[in-house]
Amino acid sequence: MKVTLLAGGMGTRLAEETETRPKPMVEIGDRPVLWHIMRHFAHYGFKEFCIALGYKGDLIKHYFMDYARLTGSMSLDLKTGAVNMHDRTCEDWTIHLVETGLDTLTGGRVKRMQPWLGDETFIVTYGDGVADVNLPELVKFHRSHGKIATVTAVRPPSRFGALVIEGDLVTSFDEKPQVGEGWINGGFLVFEPKVFDYLEGDKSVLEVHALERLAADRQLAVFKHDRFWQCMDTIRDKRYLESLWQTGNAPWRIWK
Repeated sequence: MKVTLLAGGMGTRLAEETETRPKPMVEIGDRPVLWHIMRHFAHYGFKEFCIALGYKGDLIKHYFMDYARLTGSMSLDLKTGAVNMHDRTCEDWTIHLVETGLDTLTGGRVKRMQPWLGDETFIVTYGDGVADVNLPELVKFHRSHGKIATVTAVRPPSRFGALVIEGDLVTSFDEKPQVGEGWINGGFLVFEPKVFDYLEGDKSVLEVHALERLAADRQLAVFKHDRFWQCMDTIRDKRYLESLWQTGNAPWRIWK
């Protein structure tokens, strides 16, 4: 099953990092967040990726070209220019890097991927969020419901701690409460090819022109994920994810 990664947006809310690179290339540890997402998929056997490029997409191309070429040791003959690679340990991924336009919206990017995805079920996710979603369970859930689409719902923690109050007294502080029911679209979407009927052109918004219409047609199932999920919208989010990685407490690192 192919995985489409939406990696073309400008990431304006993370301008501190995205003036010189696309948001999916912002690093956690020494790897772009895009790599972390792909590593999660690969852990479950999803190893063919279609990356929808837009803003500064050339940097994503260069990253993967250099990554494939420079992994492991090498010997150089400076006189002849010959290069011999040794001990390569590069991942066995197939990556299609597809230009989908600078100003194309999310639904338009998915629509432009149609020739690359064929007539089979496929997964779409955003290139700026990590989670510990059990992907085989997600796909199994999607197939069991027989709908055109399945969205993974998540409940992010509140930005602010909450006061636990009894009468006129504060009894405790809840630092990161869940926001009530608070379910939102966390990405990790599974689609049947019929979803393309809901998308028209570059100005299509995936969340509006596809998901809302699918919901109205009762064709959108929901897979509830109540464990870890975190997007990287702001510098605060980036620092939080970095701290989890550096302390060895990154829940999305399910691979060995």
